[in-house]
Amino acid sequence: MKRTIAILCLLLVSRVAFAQQVSIFPAPVSMECRSGYFVFDGSNAFELHPDNTQMREAVEVFAERFGRSSGMDIQVAAKGDIVCSLSEKVDNPEGYELTVTPKKIRITASTPAGVFYALQSVRQLLPPQVESAEVAEGVAWRIPCVVVKDAPRFAYRGAMFDVCRNFFDKEFILQYIDILALHKINRFHWHLTDDQGWRIEIDRYPKLTSVGAFRDRTMLTQTVVKPRVWDNTPVGGFFTRNDVREVVEFARKRNIEVIPEIEMPGHALAALSAYPQYSCTGGPFEVDGKWGVFNDIFCPKEETFAFLQNILDEVVELFPSRYVHIGGDEAPKVRWKRCHHCQELMEREGLENETELQAWFTNRMETYLRQKGKTVIGWDEILDGDINRSAVVMSWRGYEGGMKAARRGHDVIMCPNKYLYFDYYQFDNDRGPLEKRHRIPLEKVYCFNPVPEGLDAAEQSHIMGVQANMWTEYVRTPEYAQYLLFPRLTAYSEMAWGTNGDYGAFLERLKDFEKRYEVIGINYAK
Repeated sequence: MKRTIAILCLLLVSRVAFAQQVSIFPAPVSMECRSGYFVFDGSNAFELHPDNTQMREAVEVFAERFGRSSGMDIQVAAKGDIVCSLSEKVDNPEGYELTVTPKKIRITASTPAGVFYALQSVRQLLPPQVESAEVAEGVAWRIPCVVVKDAPRFAYRGAMFDVCRNFFDKEFILQYIDILALHKINRFHWHLTDDQGWRIEIDRYPKLTSVGAFRDRTMLTQTVVKPRVWDNTPVGGFFTRNDVREVVEFARKRNIEVIPEIEMPGHALAALSAYPQYSCTGGPFEVDGKWGVFNDIFCPKEETFAFLQNILDEVVELFPSRYVHIGGDEAPKVRWKRCHHCQELMEREGLENETELQAWFTNRMETYLRQKGKTVIGWDEILDGDINRSAVVMSWRGYEGGMKAARRGHDVIMCPNKYLYFDYYQFDNDRGPLEKRHRIPLEKVYCFNPVPEGLDAAEQSHIMGVQANMWTEYVRTPEYAQYLLFPRLTAYSEMAWGTNGDYGAFLERLKDFEKRYEVIGINYAK
């Protein structure tokens, strides 16, 4: 009897241990755990159907990651025990079916993107040492047997990172993109221009980086706090065209589309510091270390449009993304009100006020980019005027902008600041320069519903997805950026995938996932 009880206890403990280690983020739509393990022993090989460039790229990232940490080299062969197949049976282009038995791993998807995500799930089923940058000794390289059927709810699952207010180098961006891929996030919105720095090399206008990428000082306190406290250390940096190409290609192999943001007509002070002739006043200006909203914006002159179009021509050449973000937020009209050219332009075009002038400006740039095969994204302020319906609206000031846009027939990306701005504090006891901002605890991120109530089915269909935004006014180091991002990014990824449910269960699974943070070296909030 005692032996029977002992065996039952052992089985119970082993099942609990098994359940604890089977943890995938975002949580799959369905997962059935079975007994046994698939063991990686150095003889494994991929078998691809079809065996083509796209499929090889889908498995390459996993093979590189696993090889770096395990020392094993998984190649593609005519026959293998990791079988990846494309099939029309899987409806969602990013969906997949994953079956792990002691003898084989079988992956079925409708596109190579689904194969890639299935392998990210395999990556997460492996011990956390798979995230190591060097060979990890003494690790049992095996994964539990499971059957997973999975697909995302939203086609757009984005993450924005601001490199303008404080500069973060290429190595940080590459690591961040790899972590986004681990979480099955498929858009990286790269905020590249603002008042405090211009961060992308443009051949035709070299002063955008030689002048616009550098500032002499940085404000350490809130804008409203007096006296202001400054750090007089020069700050600067930018990405060369080759840097951009490397980032875009690195992301592409991880099923991530890189969306550039070139701000206009506001948040233009860094550009105007380099080329003041495209303002209403002629300057002079300097790249400012203060935060907030500045009155000097692009003047809607023909020379300005030529300047911006030339910039966008180079941006379009560097970024194959379907989308280009042109900002459109926080553009004061003070200079336009006092500008003879702007007032004459309004009269000539039959525009009643400066808000309509901004809509005219936005539509002109939207038309230009659409002729180049691009879709414009703008912050929800672009709705203040009559904007071409093909423009996508990013709703950051709550639900209202997204609802208004959907009702007008615009596609919408939800990123309300009170839920998805990860530069906001997480805990009640957090202290610092942003003390008066909203707290966004982990649970609030996890439980966010991207589809506003009050929309009918047709309007709801315009909600493309969601985005988490990371602004860096007061984020000066990679370590602090990571502290603010994690684990909220993990909670966000599950909400964006559409499988968020039991928050308590999420927290239990997160304990195991945090071991991966530690191996990667992420300074996550504990």
